[in-house]
Amino acid sequence: MKRNENYSAAHFDTSRACVGAAPALTLGLMSTGQIDDTETAFAIAPFRFDVTPPLHHALLGGLVMSAIDYDDPLEAIGYVLLGAGAPIVVCAVDWAGLLNESHLAWRTALAAAAGTTPDRVAVHCVHQHNTPFVCHETRSIAATHPELPPVFELPFFESCLDRARTAVRHALQRPQPITHVAHGQATVHNVAANRRMDRDASGRVRSMRGSACTDPELRSMPEGLIDPTLQTIAFYAGARKVVSCHYYATHPMSYYRDGRVSSDFVGLARKQRQHDEPGCTQLYFTGCAGNVAAGKYNDGSPADRSALTQRVYDGIVASEAALVPTPLTTITWRSQSILPTPRPAPAPTALGMEVGAKAGPEAQQIGTLLHAFWTSWEHRVARQIPLSLSCLQVNACALLHLPGELFVEYQLLARALRPDRPVLVAAYGDGGPWYIPTASEYPAGGYEVSVAFSEPSIDAQLTTALRLLLA
Repeated sequence: MKRNENYSAAHFDTSRACVGAAPALTLGLMSTGQIDDTETAFAIAPFRFDVTPPLHHALLGGLVMSAIDYDDPLEAIGYVLLGAGAPIVVCAVDWAGLLNESHLAWRTALAAAAGTTPDRVAVHCVHQHNTPFVCHETRSIAATHPELPPVFELPFFESCLDRARTAVRHALQRPQPITHVAHGQATVHNVAANRRMDRDASGRVRSMRGSACTDPELRSMPEGLIDPTLQTIAFYAGARKVVSCHYYATHPMSYYRDGRVSSDFVGLARKQRQHDEPGCTQLYFTGCAGNVAAGKYNDGSPADRSALTQRVYDGIVASEAALVPTPLTTITWRSQSILPTPRPAPAPTALGMEVGAKAGPEAQQIGTLLHAFWTSWEHRVARQIPLSLSCLQVNACALLHLPGELFVEYQLLARALRPDRPVLVAAYGDGGPWYIPTASEYPAGGYEVSVAFSEPSIDAQLTTALRLLLA
C-alpha cells in the first residue's frame, strides 16, 4: 500500500446517545477498522504548533497576573489517525482551559482540516495556570464590567485556529503507516497528593493543600487518594516509535500568578523527553486531577519545579521502558454525551469570598469574573448543548476523553470497570462545567465544590457514560 492511498475502514456503523438529556440510552457513536497480517491499513499524522500568547495577554482568564515574560513556549500537539472510518483527531494543548463554544471552535477547526467531523475530535488542555483560559461567552459578559480584565484576545485565538488548520493539513501530506502499538506504565513518586485532606470531625474540608504549600502540618498529611500511575501508549511504524502519549493525574503547576508564561513541570518533562527522541512526537495528557496536586511535595520554589520535572520525566522514561510493541489490529471510536443540570450561581461577592478572595474590591472583582464563567455554563446548558465524552480503543487499550476538572475517583472508577485491560484517561476536555466532584463530596464543601457549576447528579450521568464507553 502506498502512503497516500485511501486508508478507509473495513466497516463501521453509527448511533448516538445523550446521557441525562433523555431517559432512553443507546450505544454511542462507534467506528471500527481492522487489518489483516499482510497489509498496513492504518496511518498516523502527528502535528504540533505554537500557542504561546503575546505579552500582556490574560492568563487563567484574567484570574491571575497577565503575561509579562516567558519561561518556555506553549504548544498544541496532536495526531490524526487514518484507517478507522473518518479520520480521528486527538490533541493536547498547553493551556489552562477551553470552555463551551471555544472548545467546540477548536474541535471544528481541527475536524475541517482533517476532513472529519467534530464528534471525532478530542481536544484536551494540560491545565497549566500561567497560560490562556478561554471562553467566548465569558469574555462577552466580562466586557460589560469595565473593572474586569479581558478574558482573552480574539485575534490571538483566531491565529491559533489558523495554525491548527495549517499544521493538520501539512501533517496529512505525509501520513506514516503504523503497524504496532505498545502500552507501558510506571509509578511516579513524590508528585501527586490529594488536596482535600484537612477535614473537621464531620468530614467537611477546612483547608486545601494546593499546588504549592508551605504549611508543615498540611504537608505532613498523607498523600490521600490518588492514581500514582503514569501510563503510555505508543504507535510504531515497524520498529520505529512514531508517537508516544503519556497520561498522569495531577494539577500541573509548581508556581504561577507571576505573569511568566510556562508549560510548567509536566510540559518541561515532556520537552525533555522530546529532546531525547526528536523523531518521535511526545504528548502529555492530564488525567482526572480536580482534587489532586503537588502541594505535599512542592513549596513553590524553582528548586521544587526542577525536582517535580525530573520525577515526571523519570516516570515517562520508566513507562516507556515497559513498552512491548504488538501488531496493531483494531481501532474503535465511541462517543457519549451528557447534559448536566447547572447549580444556581451565588452572588458575585459571596462567590469571591467562597474561593478565598479578600473582602472588598478583590472579592467583588474575582466573584464577578467567576460569576461570568458560571453564567456562560448556565446559558450553554439552556441551549441544550451537551458535553461530549469519547473512547478511542486501540487493540486492548481504551483511551478515554473526558470533560472538566474531574475528581480522581472518576479515573479510578474507569480503570476498575476494565481491570484486565489498560484504561488511559485524559480529562480537561471541554472545561465549561469547571470542577466535577463526586456526588458524595459535595456535602464536604471546600474550594472545588464552591466552583462546581453542576448539580451532584452529574456523577450518575458520568458513571453511566463511562460504563457505556468501556462496555
